[in-house]
Amino acid sequence: MEGAGSFGAGRAGGALDPVAFVKQPQTILRILSWIFSIVVFGSIVNEGYINSGSERLHCIFNKNNDACNYGITIGVIAFLASIFFFALDIYFPQISSVKDRKKAVLLEMGFSGFWAFLWFVGFCFLANQWQRTSPRELPLNQGADAARAAIAFSFFSIITWAGLTVRAVQKYLLGTDMTLFTTDHVDGNPTIQPYPTGTTMETTETYQSPPFTENLQTSPKGYQVPTY
Repeated sequence: MEGAGSFGAGRAGGALDPVAFVKQPQTILRILSWIFSIVVFGSIVNEGYINSGSERLHCIFNKNNDACNYGITIGVIAFLASIFFFALDIYFPQISSVKDRKKAVLLEMGFSGFWAFLWFVGFCFLANQWQRTSPRELPLNQGADAARAAIAFSFFSIITWAGLTVRAVQKYLLGTDMTLFTTDHVDGNPTIQPYPTGTTMETTETYQSPPFTENLQTSPKGYQVPTY
């Protein structure tokens, strides 16, 4: 079947083994990325804003609302993306087309690499703004634990999304070195070889006379078959 055994997955249509699927490094990284994203945007949403003597809420990261907005945005998108790619991991072995599998792997590789970079930017941004935050601006040290959690799990998210990028690259490299299929089969245009011209076929010139013919022709002419 086209697409079977390519890009790190088995033959299309095979049964899914839940235990083996959960134990895969890619699945573990996916779940961790999902949990880390919840911690980041959840911490900022719940305790990331303070009211310092005015009706307007200020971000605990140096009163820079852009820092809070950035953390929430990349956290929520990472949360949704983790769910999407988790479902894609389950459905991926059922994809029978080599081209569709390649598109899915390229999408995962590009998004994971880009989001690892955004998490790196987010970690640097939040850490820098938190370093500039004066303790006097946080009444009763309000939101300090949430800020530290957001920074820490932003750093952890860099590792998990970078790991997912590496896994996607490995799957892509496996897909480019398939041994089960030829290039013509992958392109969908199999080449039909012509019937070999027979250089070893026998011609009429090699016809031999049936056996015993010579014996019949060389018998004595005057011999007669006796009658009984």
